[in-house]
Amino acid sequence: MDNTRKKQLGIIITALVIVVFAVIGTVYIYTQKQSEVDSLATENSSLNEMIGDRDSIVNELVTAFNDIENNLNFIKEKRKQLSIEQNKEGGVDQKEAIIADINLMNQMLEESSKHIEDLEKKLKSSGIQLNSFKQKIASLSQTVNNQSSEMDELRQIIEAKDMMVADLNEKVETMEFEIAKQTDTIESKLSVIDQKTTELNTAHVAYGTYKELKEKGLLTKEGGFLWIGQNKTIQENFDDEYFTELDIRETKTIPLHSKRAKIISEHPANSYTLVEEEGQIAYLQIEDPREFWKISKYAIIEVK
Repeated sequence: MDNTRKKQLGIIITALVIVVFAVIGTVYIYTQKQSEVDSLATENSSLNEMIGDRDSIVNELVTAFNDIENNLNFIKEKRKQLSIEQNKEGGVDQKEAIIADINLMNQMLEESSKHIEDLEKKLKSSGIQLNSFKQKIASLSQTVNNQSSEMDELRQIIEAKDMMVADLNEKVETMEFEIAKQTDTIESKLSVIDQKTTELNTAHVAYGTYKELKEKGLLTKEGGFLWIGQNKTIQENFDDEYFTELDIRETKTIPLHSKRAKIISEHPANSYTLVEEEGQIAYLQIEDPREFWKISKYAIIEVK
């Protein structure tokens, strides 16, 4: 009986030892698994955080790319407009508008360039490898640089045109000065010509009885004996105030209205006619003005 109990006791002890070891093993395995689960949870949280950071950066990059591309498209369209406007005649207002547009585009290019630099720094500091975005940033950076170069060329063209305009203005001012001088000279010459023309076409006429003409110092008698056979001649150094001025181009007749008339001054006989009307000399008809006034521009007519 003792042996049987001992065997039973041994079996029980062995079973207990096995159970203990089984429990210990189970606890150990659970502990290990829990540790792995905690580790995976930590890694998952870190990964989620990394994904969140990446998504945030990606969203920021996409938004930034859209802003930069909108700016570049705006600049591209503006440059087309400037190219068209440069071919048109423009005044000061248009030039100021073009300069304002260029300044605006320069400002937008500077902002785009600064934005690209900030994106490069953020992408680098994040430690996230996004090769496609790196290529996009590089492409945008190159586009901005190209646009900046083109804007510099455009500014140089405008400055060159300004220099040309300044040079042309100086030449125009010089020409205007020369033209003004020539105009003054021409006007002076025209004035002299007008004066000479007026003088050439101005004649003087005086008529009256011998007594009236003598009293005015226009006529005198010379020669003869005891006043017989004396000739009536024009007095020298007579006064112009007793003459009436006329334009030989417009004057064809000189009214007389006297019984008799005699031209004392010298004029070709074939250049005039004394016209009678109602028994008196009505007027002197100048047939050929150029011929009539050829010898003298002063006509003295004695009437009775």
